[in-house]
Amino acid sequence: MEVPLLRYHCLSRDQIRNHRSLFPGYRSSIYEGIWRKPFGRFRCASSLNPGLKPRPIPIPTRIDNDVNEIVEFDDARMKKPSASLCSQIEKLVLCGRYRQALDLFEIFELEGGFDVDGDTYDALIRACIGLRSVRGVKRIYHYMKSNGFEPDLYMRNRVLLMHIKSGLMEEARLLFDEMPEKNLVSWTTIMGGLLDIGEYLEAFRLFLLMWEDFSEGDPRLFSTTIRACTGLGSVSIGKQLHACMLKMGAVHNIFISCSLIDMYSKCGAIEDARFIFEDMPEKTTVGWNTMITGYALHGYSEEAVDMFFQMSDSGVKMDHFTISLIVRVCARLASLDYAKQAHAALYRQNFGSDMVANTTLVDLYSKWGRIEYARHVFEQMPCKNVLSWNALISGYSNRGQGSEAIELFDRMIHEKMRPTHITFHAVLSACCYSDLSVQGWEIFKSMETDHGIKPRAMHYAIMIELLGRDGLIDEAFALLRGAPFNPTVNMWAALVTACRMEENLELGRYAAEKLYGMEPEKLNNYIVLLNIYKSSSGSSKEAAAAILNTIRRKGMNILPACSWIEVGRRVHVLHFGDKSHPQSKEVHEKVDELIKQISKHGYAPGEKTVLPDVDEIDQKKKLGYHSEMLAVGLGVMSSPWWKQLQVVQGHRICGDCHEAIKLISMLKRREIIVRDASRFHHFSDGHCSCGDYW
Repeated sequence: MEVPLLRYHCLSRDQIRNHRSLFPGYRSSIYEGIWRKPFGRFRCASSLNPGLKPRPIPIPTRIDNDVNEIVEFDDARMKKPSASLCSQIEKLVLCGRYRQALDLFEIFELEGGFDVDGDTYDALIRACIGLRSVRGVKRIYHYMKSNGFEPDLYMRNRVLLMHIKSGLMEEARLLFDEMPEKNLVSWTTIMGGLLDIGEYLEAFRLFLLMWEDFSEGDPRLFSTTIRACTGLGSVSIGKQLHACMLKMGAVHNIFISCSLIDMYSKCGAIEDARFIFEDMPEKTTVGWNTMITGYALHGYSEEAVDMFFQMSDSGVKMDHFTISLIVRVCARLASLDYAKQAHAALYRQNFGSDMVANTTLVDLYSKWGRIEYARHVFEQMPCKNVLSWNALISGYSNRGQGSEAIELFDRMIHEKMRPTHITFHAVLSACCYSDLSVQGWEIFKSMETDHGIKPRAMHYAIMIELLGRDGLIDEAFALLRGAPFNPTVNMWAALVTACRMEENLELGRYAAEKLYGMEPEKLNNYIVLLNIYKSSSGSSKEAAAAILNTIRRKGMNILPACSWIEVGRRVHVLHFGDKSHPQSKEVHEKVDELIKQISKHGYAPGEKTVLPDVDEIDQKKKLGYHSEMLAVGLGVMSSPWWKQLQVVQGHRICGDCHEAIKLISMLKRREIIVRDASRFHHFSDGHCSCGDYW
């Protein structure tokens, strides 16, 4: 019944009353409502069925002269300029009701010949940009050409922008090349479109072409060109452009300054970025955020936190990006104190409901042992996305609380939230770390059957580890070989770990050699293979010696292992056997004291594991002075007994230190969290969340 409505959208109220016989079963109020509610939702058959073609216009014949006269009169009457329809379209767009505006535009398309002015076209272009509607772009542009509309330069730029925003870059480039005249808006529009699709070199080439005709220091042009330099990663070109702007006196523009800070920081010239920032006449929120991002991007976490506090003291208004950024930096520093301040700032700045910042807080609190804080933030979130759920499930997984992770996963499914590959990785890891084999296999099998998600290599690696924890080495190897794709590095690494824990040296050596063959330049793979050989007997000793010679011949060195811990809001970095720390003597004495205490409870230093950063001669001598042990000793010595210790370690924690920290957590009644290269370890009351399997 929508086709008759379509034919009579453009008739008056009296004409509709006279044609009620054509609409059996409809009340007059329905049609009158079209005019009483001009913002009502217009629907037509072509919008419901994209394949439906417009009603064909009758072709007059020589015989039916009378009919021909009537048709011509009727067409002339219906195709008069319709200011009311144009006005309604413009009002719909002004209210953000883009879809309804395009639906109403179908009347123009079906009847044809309407005199549409530039304001209405401008409104329709805005609707297409808002909807990113490729079909709408083509419809409007076709109607403009077929109706003989001659756009001016402003309208040509708008049409160009409409094509770019809808992803029609090839058509946009053709329109740009065919433009009879261009201004700076035309050039910056097409350059911005090229930058959005990663065509940085072509965008810079257009700038050089444009510069021959327009040598104007427009801030938008310079900002766009700086983006091209950033994408190219060329600080030398960026400096030449910067020099050009200095000569033209354009560097004190806020937008240009922020673009320069972004360019220098992303190209690695962080000192130049800081110079531009300090020279800004007015430091805006974007400027502060860009500088903090530059520090965080290159690992200057402490400087990023310091900039955050300077921003807070300056009185500049923060936004949700500032908060979420600094929370991520705090997670890297293992600084809960700073994170709590950022959390408080989130509410002070009225961003308490921001989903991105709250999700980041959930992730930080759950990873660093404050799972109750993470759960509180999660439950208070008014709106949650799949990342929020994943963060909390991963938090329970890292703490070895598999039952809670599965319960949360079931609740997620019940609330109609679609899980992702990351969700399944998190919940399968929880099952693995908590020895929930049955539940793990049920969830693994349900991935494809219930949720239509094919397991990836990361899921197979978790299941191989799960089988290894159960001592089922042969089954783990069979699962690896039976995967529907070639085994990845992570899958072989999981099998190596399983073989090491079960002391299956033959299969472990085979898996380690595969791992070594896939990444021959990675030092850690040599160390894994070396540990396997040194655990064997006989000819394996010669193979171990050959591996050591290969490492020395290739000159593969690694920086000494380091750990860092925050004490008194100051981050302390300690290296293996470190004696450069101001409290080095006291720290070593404290470590010796702790080792004596835990030795009474069965601690005996191990000697099997080779460390990647320690000479074999010194290993036995310095076994207690590994960087993570020094960090724990400093934390025990310098912080109150009730305070949680948080240590970040650059390498995989060795078995000796793992056993020692377990006993220290029991004797000192301290909760200790160590983030090593493989995972989080939560030590409490003599136990670790990894279940002694890592």
